Amino acid sequence: MTIAMIRNDDSTILNNDVTPYSPLDLLPEEESPLPDPDEMLLLLNSAIIFERMQAARAFCELEDPRSIPRLIELLQDECPLVRVSAAYALGRNKSEQAIAPLISQLRQDWNGYVRKGIVWALGTCRAKVGLPPLISALKYDIMAVRLWAASALGQLGDTQAIAALTEALTEDITATVRGNCAWSLGKLITQMRCEDTFHTEIYHEAVDALINALIDDDLSVQTDARNALRKVGDPRGLKVLDRIEMDQGYCEF
Repeated sequence: MTIAMIRNDDSTILNNDVTPYSPLDLLPEEESPLPDPDEMLLLLNSAIIFERMQAARAFCELEDPRSIPRLIELLQDECPLVRVSAAYALGRNKSEQAIAPLISQLRQDWNGYVRKGIVWALGTCRAKVGLPPLISALKYDIMAVRLWAASALGQLGDTQAIAALTEALTEDITATVRGNCAWSLGKLITQMRCEDTFHTEIYHEAVDALINALIDDDLSVQTDARNALRKVGDPRGLKVLDRIEMDQGYCEF
C-alpha cells in the first residue's frame, strides 16, 4: 500500500505551522513509558490547548474507555490539532458511540487533516455505517483524504465498497490513491469470493480494473495491482500477470 504526503494547499490551514501527523506517527517509541491514563484524563479537560492536544494524543497509545466521552466532545474543539488527535484516539479506543459523531464531523470539518484522521478512525472501527461517508470521501475530497479513504474502505471490510474502489482505481488522477484502491480491492475481492453475496459482474469489473492497472503510468500502482491480483488468485488475472512478467523477464527470489 502506497503512502503519500499531503497536498501543499492544505499546508496553510494550521496557524502555528505544526506539521500534521499520520497514524504511523502515533505509535509509541520503543521502550518509552506509556503516559499515565489518570493524568491524561484530567488533561483532556485542560483550558490549555497544548495540554488537551497532548492528552488526546496519549490516548492514541492508551486504551481506556473512560476517555471516549471526552474524546467525542473534543472532535468539535476550536483547535484542529486537538480535533485530529481526538479522531486518531477514537480510532484506537473503538466505541459504537463514537461512530455517529465521527461521521458528523467528517461532513462538516473544514480542516483536511482532521477529515483525514476521521477517515482513518472510521476504517479502523470497522462500522458498517461508515461505508457511505467513506465512499463519498473517496470520490469528492482532497487528495490526502481520498488516499486514506481508499485504504480505510479496505480496513472496513465491506464488499459493497468494491464498485467505488474499482471506479477510483480507474479514474482517480493521483497515483497514490489508485495504489491504495488496488490494495483494498485485493482484500475485498478475496473476501467477496468467500461470501454468499458474491456478485459476478462487480467481481469481474474489479479484476479487469486490476489487470488494467498492471500497465498504469505509475510503477507503484503496477506493483500494488500485481500484489492484489496474486492475493485474489483469479485464474484470468494470474494468467495475464504471468504473461506480462514473462515478457518483462520478471522473477522473484
